[in-house]
Amino acid sequence: MGDNPERLGSEASFAALCGVSPVERSSGSRQYRRLNRGGDRQANAALHWIVQTRLRFDPRTRDYYERRLKEGKTRREIVRCLKRYVAREVFDLVRPSP
Repeated sequence: MGDNPERLGSEASFAALCGVSPVERSSGSRQYRRLNRGGDRQANAALHWIVQTRLRFDPRTRDYYERRLKEGKTRREIVRCLKRYVAREVFDLVRPSP
């Protein structure tokens, strides 16, 4: 968030800054989203490591992963959703208090 955390008004803007905001990617009749390739790559890497650690050790995250696999999602799509979820949690932790 840098030296000016007040510039981020919402968790969506934080997610865009980290490069985990979804981007529409459609082909024919199939519509899905992919991760934004822009943003701060170090922040994106940090969120990636948080998700990987949760997939290993957090039973709730593993249950979510298995449920989404059964729904037909790919590993990449599931990790994208988890990164966005983690970005929400991190934003709540680092947001300056009013």
